[in-house]
Amino acid sequence: MAEYDSVSKDLIQTYPKDFIRLTLERDDVEVLDILGTEQNTVDTRHTDSLIRVHIAGKEALVHHEFQTTDDPSMPLRMAGYIIRAIEQHGLPIYSSVIYLRRSAGRRDPGYFIHEISGRRVLIEYTVVRLSEIEGQDIIDGGPSGLFPFVPLMKRPVGIDSEVWLRHCVDATNALRVDEPIKVDILGKLMILGGLEYDPILINRILLQEGLMDAIMRESSFAQYIKQLGIEQGIEQGREQGIEQGGRQRAIEDILDVLEIRFDLSEAHPLSARIAAIDDLQRLKQLLRAAVQVSSLEAFEQVMDA
Repeated sequence: MAEYDSVSKDLIQTYPKDFIRLTLERDDVEVLDILGTEQNTVDTRHTDSLIRVHIAGKEALVHHEFQTTDDPSMPLRMAGYIIRAIEQHGLPIYSSVIYLRRSAGRRDPGYFIHEISGRRVLIEYTVVRLSEIEGQDIIDGGPSGLFPFVPLMKRPVGIDSEVWLRHCVDATNALRVDEPIKVDILGKLMILGGLEYDPILINRILLQEGLMDAIMRESSFAQYIKQLGIEQGIEQGREQGIEQGGRQRAIEDILDVLEIRFDLSEAHPLSARIAAIDDLQRLKQLLRAAVQVSSLEAFEQVMDA
């Protein structure tokens, strides 16, 4: 799982405030420094991320660990990281573990406790499960270092996983940021998405959007993508994408979303209107709308706009 750790660590170092806002749920934090993560012990340990900050005018540390699987020793590991960080830096610390996989972290209690002869040691930390965070809220919040994690988050009710993944890609591609930044975020989304989705599906979506070549050429993690053996999947996805056609797939996705969310039937006049649209970019916009609107009437208003 080294590739997932590397991508996560790179994102938190590049966008530290986004992760602090996620785990601490506050905005009054000033990032002072990204600290080295090596901790001196008999066997050298490394935390995933250690950030020196000001919170309400007071200096502190913010510590994050990324975890893809369940580990019964996680409370003890976190306690060790926390105590060593306090000892090394002499500052109070806010610690969190972020579970990336949908199935992971359900049994993590969020604390380490040691009791003997009536004496107690208690060390607490925050447990964040990405699958419990509303992904649409992150998308609606605008550009963020959290975008590559959105496919792993909770999707809107009634939206299946493939439609959600496509929506995440479209939302990332629509970000108003410099093109190299966008391409890099998409490359990291591609890698992290592999925790929950078939790489061939991810490749097919990116190919249909015309994004794969730029990712393989410009993403800072292109080498990881190659090492994951995704190149073969890229070719399979390219063939599937050519056969399937971006326009037809977009129409099917819109109709699927509207049927699931609002019980739209094939006989409804709106279905025929959608099927007649030739503009792929317009279809992408309507797919985003289908995921977000609160009613079929609201969707019709978007179509009529």
